[in-house]
Amino acid sequence: MKKRSIIKRSATILLAGLMVIAATACSSTKSGQANSSSKINIDKLTVYFVPSKEPQTIITATEPLKDLLKKQLSKEGYNIGKVDISVGTSYEAVGEALSSGTADIGFIPGGTYVLYDDGADVILTATRAGLNKDSSNPKDWNDGKPTETTSKQTNYYRALIIAGPTAKGKELAAKVNSGEKLTYADLASANWSIMSSSSSAGYIYPSLWMQNNFGKSLLDLPHVVQADSYGSSFARLASGQADVVLAYADARMDYANQWTSQFGRTSSIWNETSVIGVTDPIYNDTISVSKKSKIMTPAFKAALQKAFIAIAKTPEGKKVIAIYSHQGYVVAKSSDYDKERAAQKLIQKLNSKK
Repeated sequence: MKKRSIIKRSATILLAGLMVIAATACSSTKSGQANSSSKINIDKLTVYFVPSKEPQTIITATEPLKDLLKKQLSKEGYNIGKVDISVGTSYEAVGEALSSGTADIGFIPGGTYVLYDDGADVILTATRAGLNKDSSNPKDWNDGKPTETTSKQTNYYRALIIAGPTAKGKELAAKVNSGEKLTYADLASANWSIMSSSSSAGYIYPSLWMQNNFGKSLLDLPHVVQADSYGSSFARLASGQADVVLAYADARMDYANQWTSQFGRTSSIWNETSVIGVTDPIYNDTISVSKKSKIMTPAFKAALQKAFIAIAKTPEGKKVIAIYSHQGYVVAKSSDYDKERAAQKLIQKLNSKK
């Protein structure tokens, strides 16, 4: 009886073990199927870029981002059907696209984000290479040598007030380089090319520079033309249509080749332009998302943060984000841009007086 009982008990244990193995295998299969099929499907992801460079240049440079985003978001649990990339006609147009939900994601400056933060939510701030020149004294930028990047990463940049090769531009540069202080009359006698009112480097911070140094705003200047891109501004500077342009600190690096190859100049941009003003540091560009987008859940925003940070670390991703001089991204929060908000309140106050 004991022997038969032992055999029976062993058979029962063996059968139970086989059932556990089978159940585990079945569960494993089902779990695998669930994982592969549980990804969230998103038919279309719309990404907008601001026109800080020629639109076609941006479209061409960012084309690989479509597949990079699909691949990286797949790792985060999302199947993306199509990635549509567009360049807005203006900074405001991209802000409005985010506010309306026409765009899901926008690569926009901090100034644009703050103007449209009712409808846009910042998720990342760009990091970029520092420059070998970072002085608040404009004369220090005018040694005739190219501005170059360094290995140091920074979360800010400066805007420059740049004079060109016209007689007036040279006159302004000569005063700065000799240590003389410019007057408002000096600036008012020049032709200016500026960017739209939501551009941090092309409008907001230079206007603050004007206010702090001369008690005036850009709107007080009598000879101002708004450009649709920095490329257009530098083309005007080269042709003599503008004496002064406003741009981010490494803009001359970006347009050094075009200065002679497309804009008709025979000497280098470093020889023919001079910095006559330097703004306070500006917090870097953002990747912002639409609060109105139906696909923009908290989980998806977190996935996008991880995806863009990962993409920026790949060779292919580095090439894409280099179009904006970005080198990486860090997670951002709205309060990072409180200084920008204070700057814009001052701009609005100045503008309300006009």
